Amino acid sequence: MASAAGVSQATVSLVLGDKWRGRVSERTAGLVREAAQHLGYRPNLAARSLRLGRTRTALLVVPAMTSEFFAQVYTGAAKVAAEHGFGVVLYPSPEGIGPARDPFDSARTALDGVIASSMAADALASIRGSDLPLVMLDSDPAETGPAAHVNLDIADGVRRLTGHLLGLGHRRFTHIAADVDSWTFVVRARALADALADVPDAELRTVRAELSVDGGRRAAEAALDSPGPPPSALVCDDDFLAAGACKAAHRLGLRVPDDVSVTGFDGLTLATALEPELTTLTLPAEQVGARGMAALLAVLEGHPVETGDLPVTLAVRGSTAAPRPA
Repeated sequence: MASAAGVSQATVSLVLGDKWRGRVSERTAGLVREAAQHLGYRPNLAARSLRLGRTRTALLVVPAMTSEFFAQVYTGAAKVAAEHGFGVVLYPSPEGIGPARDPFDSARTALDGVIASSMAADALASIRGSDLPLVMLDSDPAETGPAAHVNLDIADGVRRLTGHLLGLGHRRFTHIAADVDSWTFVVRARALADALADVPDAELRTVRAELSVDGGRRAAEAALDSPGPPPSALVCDDDFLAAGACKAAHRLGLRVPDDVSVTGFDGLTLATALEPELTTLTLPAEQVGARGMAALLAVLEGHPVETGDLPVTLAVRGSTAAPRPA
């Protein structure tokens, strides 16, 4: 291969070992890769693992893969992993959101590290305190156990969403809050309350809901059919909850957004399948997975981990409008 590329064997080793940056030019690295492709070279991963003491395998622990968001997280992680000769083993909690059986007893010796969503944190009891590096996604940055954290700027997104609703004239808010004990939902609730704290005539109520369309429907029906002035805006922790809220409004004979505005969170495909389309906070799920894998690679190589929260985007669509005059 060195002869075909016109370089030394040491240069080939650097390029194929992905250690060429800063030592070999981009052009030379390209020549080596072209020669490898032409000659049909495939690395012996088993031999490399023995030599490096690594399996070049990461475990991604997420809630059940019925969520489009976590499917995109996996896509992002797998892309970055493939670029560095790593594989990603997916471990979705069989119970969905909540405790899962311990995946580490049989897998611990076959892993280089773990990337995990805070929503699947109950599956991680046996890894904490072990020698496997752990990267947490969307989790409390104050937690000291993980080797790195990858977070979204959720608070900023909620502030912008709340500002959008306030700007339309909404003052009666109900938070359809996911009934899940997870840091990310605590942050959403706190950010919403903080954004409304300085608005003297704003009212905020909270109704907790199972994280599903039907859970959102039941919670929204309770909020819209309760005594007293109904909310003019339903702020939902998730697009599925928002879809349920839209169903509740329809069943009660209300129109979205004429009678009540509804907002979501996540930016799933579902948001544009609804009619009217859903105003929501769009999360860069693929970037979350990519940043998580990059953080794990940096930890394994002893390099600094990229810092800074990933921004979220406010997508304003047809489910929000000015409230009706009292």
